[in-house]
Amino acid sequence: MHEFTVWAPAPQRVDVLTGAPGGPPLRTPMGRADGGWWRARVAAAGPGTDYSFSLDGGPPRPDPRSASQPDGIDGPSRLVDHTAFRWTDSGWRGLALAGSVLHECHIGTFSAAGTFAGAIGHLDHLAALGVDAVQLLPVAEFYGSRGWGYDGVDLFAPHHAYGGPDGLRRLVDAAHARGLGVVLDVVYNHLGPAGSYLPEFGPYFAARHQTNWGDAVNFDGPGSDEVRRFVVDNALAWLRDYHIDGLRLDAVHAIADDSATHILEQLAAEVAALAAQQRRPLFLIAESDRNDPRLVRGRDAGGYGLDAAWADEWHHALHSALTGDVSGYYEDFGPLSLLAKALRQAWVYDGMYSPHRQRVHGRPPAGLDGSQFVVCTQNHDQVGNRAAGQRASALMSHGRLKVAAALLLTGPFVPLLFQGEEWGARTPWQYFTDHDDAGLGQAVSTGRRQEFADFGWDPADVPDPQLAATFSRSRLDWAELTRPPHADLLAWYRELIALRRRLPELADPRLELTSACCDDSAGWLVVSRGPLTVAVNLGAGSWTWPGGSGAGGSGARLLAASDPAIEQAGSGLRLPPDSVAVLAGRNRAGRAPAGAAAGGRGED
Repeated sequence: MHEFTVWAPAPQRVDVLTGAPGGPPLRTPMGRADGGWWRARVAAAGPGTDYSFSLDGGPPRPDPRSASQPDGIDGPSRLVDHTAFRWTDSGWRGLALAGSVLHECHIGTFSAAGTFAGAIGHLDHLAALGVDAVQLLPVAEFYGSRGWGYDGVDLFAPHHAYGGPDGLRRLVDAAHARGLGVVLDVVYNHLGPAGSYLPEFGPYFAARHQTNWGDAVNFDGPGSDEVRRFVVDNALAWLRDYHIDGLRLDAVHAIADDSATHILEQLAAEVAALAAQQRRPLFLIAESDRNDPRLVRGRDAGGYGLDAAWADEWHHALHSALTGDVSGYYEDFGPLSLLAKALRQAWVYDGMYSPHRQRVHGRPPAGLDGSQFVVCTQNHDQVGNRAAGQRASALMSHGRLKVAAALLLTGPFVPLLFQGEEWGARTPWQYFTDHDDAGLGQAVSTGRRQEFADFGWDPADVPDPQLAATFSRSRLDWAELTRPPHADLLAWYRELIALRRRLPELADPRLELTSACCDDSAGWLVVSRGPLTVAVNLGAGSWTWPGGSGAGGSGARLLAASDPAIEQAGSGLRLPPDSVAVLAGRNRAGRAPAGAAAGGRGED
């Protein structure tokens, strides 16, 4: 016996269809309940039963809250018993975002199998690397078998091609067994262009707000109470039923909501309540390009109460300074002085005039700390939204890759790595789709090429998202790990993450303890993290940092050096071009920072 329920205020009649695949369905009329809901009990239904809904006698439609779509977005839904899985993570106490290092991965390209099970095979690598959590690109059911995941339509259902509900549970269970948390990317600003039947059920979208994808999700119009409930319940389901530790909310600047209580504030409050009930930390990370501190300010201070925000401008400042790229939105960056500002406070445009936008942008991050910002040198967007999907390894020298890693992993923010970054993967990360609808597939391919043509790219250089080869090229080559120069870069990442673990100063999120200065013409940059110093030389020739441990020096201890040619030079430290050194000095009380003695590679 199972009672089926569905919110469908739009139709006048709803039937639930059950039965074995290929056989005639059992059609059971549903009774109308309050608030646009329909209910019906089916004696023969239970976990594993396939079902769908018929609206006003129309064709079968998946359940908007379907937990499983074994045959894809157009097939029937399947009932799932979320209590049946035998978890082994009872000893897992959760993950605090502050101080953590995240690792972003896409299930379809992270392993040769392209599944949740395939990803489990590489968790030991992540544990040995020293990261704290894997951050999954969206896994909700989307069209076809390959895609980035941001066009999901069945938001409660882990993708069938990845392994479905139990496949995701096994991955999370295995991650927790290795001391790794799991963060999941979710999309609440739109649904995909194919397979979205929600408008047939009710007012899930409204024309009163428009986005890049058309009508906005209805968070504040007639019928929006149930739409808000749909989204909040989805977030809670990932955290509760799949033991996910945190959610990354995609492009929240594209969420339109004029309600007195913004949907993000409601979401934050209910996730906090679930965390209290489960007695483990749960967190929400917002992607936004607005540089708006309200996202992460507490609700009692007029904010939404989210835990952190992506700070893409940190990436932009670093990318532009290290590659010289000032095209597109990178025209707002370039000088080392702007990178130094990003290293101090994450957001560069904090009320400054933006030449690219041709207006003032952002607000100061006053009162925030580093743990409220997630920063990266690469991520799926910043790599994949280049025409050919070039990674940083194709855009900068090996030395500069090491510099980027050091600035990322010694800063006060929450660092995020992108799959393969840690060994300088040479495989590109390109935009790929799998639409059976020829018209939609052609529109996606044409639109992608036109988008880059508008930015001056040759359309011939833009891979066709619909080709299987575009997807295959984006799959990681794990054989690279042991080859030069990949093995050297991997060792550097491991060294830096271990250093971050050992020295509490490096994970300290207090921004007032971070300072940065530079010389744009000479190409040097120095970051101070309390008693620790990160010295960078991006100039064309060698540069001597004056704070070395030689005679007359400051008594600094060399903790990590990206290049073996870094050497003592009198009272200073000589750095060759494209190199970085991490040093521990003496504080005013004359004490070495905690852990420095254990990690020192030089002598006082």
